[in-house]
Amino acid sequence: MGGGTVTSSIHALSGAYVVDALDDEERSVFEEHLTGCRDCQVEVAELREAAAVLPESTLETPPASLRASVLAGVATVRPLPPEVDAAERVVPVRDEAPTADVVPLAPRRRGRRLANLAAAAVVLGVVGVGAVTQPWEPERSAPSATLSVADRVLSADDAEEVTQRFPDGSSATVTRSRAEGKAVLTTKRMAAPPSGRVFEMWLRDAEGRMRPAGLMTSGGDQTFVLRGDGATATGVGITVEPEGGSSAPTSDPIAMMDLGQGTA
Repeated sequence: MGGGTVTSSIHALSGAYVVDALDDEERSVFEEHLTGCRDCQVEVAELREAAAVLPESTLETPPASLRASVLAGVATVRPLPPEVDAAERVVPVRDEAPTADVVPLAPRRRGRRLANLAAAAVVLGVVGVGAVTQPWEPERSAPSATLSVADRVLSADDAEEVTQRFPDGSSATVTRSRAEGKAVLTTKRMAAPPSGRVFEMWLRDAEGRMRPAGLMTSGGDQTFVLRGDGATATGVGITVEPEGGSSAPTSDPIAMMDLGQGTA
């Protein structure tokens, strides 16, 4: 974009400036203009605020033609001068009656801001909005491919479930999927461990050894994917251990859920 074009459309560059879509020359010219233009300062601040609340869950690489098409679209929007306070306007005195084609400045100003925000949204929609499907976006994977490990275990066709209930009404449930090779512990209204202690979870192997499978530092309703080979485990235990856990149980289990024979 040549120097003359930058000058004539300077107010229309705020959207591209916010999303860093200007080249070095354009950015330099616009920033120099921005220091003395209150209208553009407000507009840039509002566009940045709008950009900040857009989700950033997915990053997509935009096509090389995007910048040119966005700036070409901006160039078709007729730039309007900044709004001037009533006290600063010089209104000539006329004898004739006013004509009926007077356009309020506020709607015109809003129109320009909407055009700039639309241009900014195009760029941000490509690089930051996972919920918007772009024409060049590949087909999304099936929902099952995005399930967490816990969800896959809990919904597996071969899921096995064992529940132990405690006198205070709380419970602990182990769900194991041999196909997934994992076990999940789900607690309901579980009491918190004593001060300075943790609940440690264990997988019992075919030889009866207890393998550390994770720590539970608080109570309540929680879901844990147990560390280790859930497919071959024959049971899941919970013990009370010092903070940081232990390499082997130092107390009798407060819960022991038998899973039967694991896979070979």
